[in-house]
This record gives sequence, structure tokens and C-alpha cells, in this order.
Amino acid sequence: MKIVFASTPSQEQEICELVRYIYSNIFPLYFTDEEIFQFEQLKVLHTSGKHVEDFSTLKDAFQVMTSIQTIISILEASPLDEQYAALFDKNVANLQDFGLFFPFEFEQFYEAKSLKNTILSIYTKADNELLI
Repeated sequence: MKIVFASTPSQEQEICELVRYIYSNIFPLYFTDEEIFQFEQLKVLHTSGKHVEDFSTLKDAFQVMTSIQTIISILEASPLDEQYAALFDKNVANLQDFGLFFPFEFEQFYEAKSLKNTILSIYTKADNELLI
């Protein structure tokens, strides 16, 4: 007999927050708003009820969270370091094993960083908010 611990709602919420972080803080560093909009349409890193079932155990949820956090850490590094390409690819493969669509390779981010100019994006979180 094997005991398996189910993932908690807070873990599932954390995964959704990490995905939102990628869309608002990571993608705008590398891609245009039109490209990010296309990623939304293609359901990149989309977590539906089916996906939550795929990482329904405590261990699986932690693996998904760790993979997303690792990808974030690699992509936030300045400058983007090629020595982490294999680690990036391993974590992308891990996400795909859990049914999360993340169709990128490290080289795409490396090339996109050099081509992207620093224009404001509608996807970035506002630095401040007006309170009324």
C-alpha cells in the first residue's frame, strides 16, 4: 500500500500566480505584445482542470512549481547566460511531461533578448496604481 498526498489548493494557486508572473514580468522582456497575445491564444502554460489533475499529488505540484521558478530565475538573469541552457531545457521538458504547453527553447529567449527594444508593454504590471 502506498500513501500519496494530494496537492493543496494553495499550491495550485501558486502555480497560477507563477504563470501570471511569466506573462507580466518575463515575456515582456523578450517578446512584443502581439507575440504575447498569440501565446495566450495558443494557451502557453495554460492550467485547466485537466492539467491540475496531471499534477494532483503533492510531489507533482512541487515539481511543476520548481520547474517554473527555475525557468523564471534563468530568464531574469542579466545577462542571459548560455551555461543554463541545458537546465532550462530540462525544466521545459518537465513542464511538458505534466501537460503544460511551453513551446520554447533557450535559444529563442537568447535571440529575442537581443532583438527586443525596451518599449512598455500592456502585459507588464503597473509600477504604481492610482487610488480613488
